Amino acid sequence: MTDLALIRNFSIIAHIDHGKSTLADRLIQYTGGLAEREMTAQVLDNMDIERERGITIKAQTVRLDYKGKDGQTYQLNLMDTPGHVDFAYEVSRSLAACEGALLVVDAAQGVEAQTLANVYQSIEHDHEIVPVINKIDLPAAEPEKVKAEIEEVIGIDASDAVLTSAKAGIGIEEVLDAVVARIPPPGGDRNAPLKAMLVDSWYDPYLGVVILVRVIDGVIKKGLQVKFMAGGTEHLIDRVGCMRPKIEQLAELGPGEIGFITAQIKEVAQARVGDTITTVKGGAAEPLAGFKEVQPVVFCGLFPTDAADFEKLRDSIGKLRLNDASFSFEMETSAALGFGFRCGFLGLLHLEIIQERLSREYDLDLITTAPSVVYRLSMTDGSTQELHNPADMPDVVKIDTMEEPWIKATIYTPDEHLGSILKLCQDRRGIQTGLTYVGGRAQVNYELPLNEVVFDFYDRLKSISRGYASFDYEQIGLREGDLVKMNILVNNEPVDALSMIVHRSQAEARGRALCERLKDLIPRHLFKIPIQAAIGAKVIARETIAAMRKDVTAKCYGGDISRKKKLLEKQKEGKKRMREYGNVQIPQEAFIAALRMGEE
Repeated sequence: MTDLALIRNFSIIAHIDHGKSTLADRLIQYTGGLAEREMTAQVLDNMDIERERGITIKAQTVRLDYKGKDGQTYQLNLMDTPGHVDFAYEVSRSLAACEGALLVVDAAQGVEAQTLANVYQSIEHDHEIVPVINKIDLPAAEPEKVKAEIEEVIGIDASDAVLTSAKAGIGIEEVLDAVVARIPPPGGDRNAPLKAMLVDSWYDPYLGVVILVRVIDGVIKKGLQVKFMAGGTEHLIDRVGCMRPKIEQLAELGPGEIGFITAQIKEVAQARVGDTITTVKGGAAEPLAGFKEVQPVVFCGLFPTDAADFEKLRDSIGKLRLNDASFSFEMETSAALGFGFRCGFLGLLHLEIIQERLSREYDLDLITTAPSVVYRLSMTDGSTQELHNPADMPDVVKIDTMEEPWIKATIYTPDEHLGSILKLCQDRRGIQTGLTYVGGRAQVNYELPLNEVVFDFYDRLKSISRGYASFDYEQIGLREGDLVKMNILVNNEPVDALSMIVHRSQAEARGRALCERLKDLIPRHLFKIPIQAAIGAKVIARETIAAMRKDVTAKCYGGDISRKKKLLEKQKEGKKRMREYGNVQIPQEAFIAALRMGEE
């Protein structure tokens, strides 16, 4: 049993690429969590995809023992969190389990959009924040300027910020001393009824569902009968332990401690993040305030390239869902693409990661339809409904108004790219709400419709700012918009996988671009094929694929003209009949390329 005064729970928060995971590595190495031969770079990023992209996707926890300057041994529970906006909910869970945070800021880059977003989350949880200025060994490092920027932008005192270089191992002991000295110990009563917060859960093929918990009051031991208050299920605990990053079994977890339990649970869905765990007999009366439920923001269809792979896809999505509770799916069918799933994601990066994990870990070949957001329709009969898939849109006559989600975006950019970024936001129907200068860089605030952002906004922003702009957003609710459903017709047949919801002012440009793209992608047939973009019955753009022509008069040489005319008339009849009954074969590649339209 550890004395509460010797426990410190803290997380590491920062913008992408400011060195969170590398700092975590050094802290583990310094405190002897792993032997030298077991150390690898980014030891807490245990998914292949995390290592390859150099980003953290899942928050990870590790327990370290550190002997302080006063000779006491402290138990430090460290949480390494993701920096990406799509995984902000991972950060909010980790913060709820801690009393303080290390704010890592790059000495060359300074404060960025995500730094701000994560700090404000931390301040909401009433945390003690310790600023750490990393990468001080870089030639471009300006620690004094960054200190001033932290004070100016965030408003926390940075005069005693710890200067480190996680890569070179400079200042690691100072970071640990600052954690011990400045982050408060947790509270909690050992003799009160058990209250533990479920921080994370994942599926392990050997142990079943592993649950990460932060004990607030009481004690968790092996053999306890516990109940999940929100889920309403009861379980018997068969293993208690902590991660040092390797699994270590313990006799119990007391108040203020973070560790894991297993209880022969087969489904991660039963272990909902933010739930309160208490004992069945004499448990807590009130659950803890949980986290807000995670809401998918972007929806798209996932279809197997080969229809025979559908069962495999269903299996794989089910398994992936075990480790990622933030991702939702339901079955859907499409005339063009067959059976598949409509999936909800937290953002485009999340979509990309899930897609890559499916193709990599489960060897699947997938087509994704154009991403769309959730619209709210107010019908003429007074009811409201949510629309996830443009193909399901009801008749326009029945719809009174349509609302779309809007976001508040904060963009940081060097001065020279400001003009092109403002133009990009204007083109995407943005409303500028603020423009200020912070430490030599512009901070732009915009309100933007989310469906303009999910398409390719982030890629365009990075390319026009040469990668220097940083972007963060939060949702601000729904607003009414003049939205229409645009259908693509090939040979007068609507193609459901290509229909999309767009703003009326941009429908024509989008439709024209898509028709031009399809004209190059669909192979020529023996008859003329019209490709049209239409809103309702009104065609707004059209391209025509010319027919392949067979020379029927080739065998006539010399002789009467009427013979040739007769053959040409016969061919004309045949083409007319073909145009009526002919089937246009749209190859799979054409779909994939048309759906990637925004990337050019």
